[in-house]
Amino acid sequence: MEPQMLLRAPNVFPSGEVLQNALGDTVYAVLSSFLNTITNEEYALTLEWRFYNDGKAWLGKVLHKKKTILWLSIWEGSFKTSFFFTEKHLESIAALDIADSIKDDFAKAKPTGRLIAMILDVSSQEQIDDLLKVVRFKKSLK
Repeated sequence: MEPQMLLRAPNVFPSGEVLQNALGDTVYAVLSSFLNTITNEEYALTLEWRFYNDGKAWLGKVLHKKKTILWLSIWEGSFKTSFFFTEKHLESIAALDIADSIKDDFAKAKPTGRLIAMILDVSSQEQIDDLLKVVRFKKSLK
């Protein structure tokens, strides 16, 4: 059975305590470390939580100024980050120093309109290095 997306109560804001209860201590520590890194001076990203009625769940939108870098969703045992790229970025992504499994999944992804989604399912600290490389790449795009 596929894990369930969490944070479905519109009146329960995803505070640190809510996130920790949803993810458990281990995965919450990974999420917390990731969020602390991307909101520091080096990355200068901001996280906005919003409840979306179409998906009936809270999603985090991570921005650099007004540009959306990634979307964050909370699942049983993990959090997912979703990046959206266009076809012109395929070669650059293939050249990134990230796990081949990420590149393979992305290469197989079907476009939605003009955008191709790269979804990373994160549950351990070891995955953060690749995740940050994708964040830096996305942030560098015009």
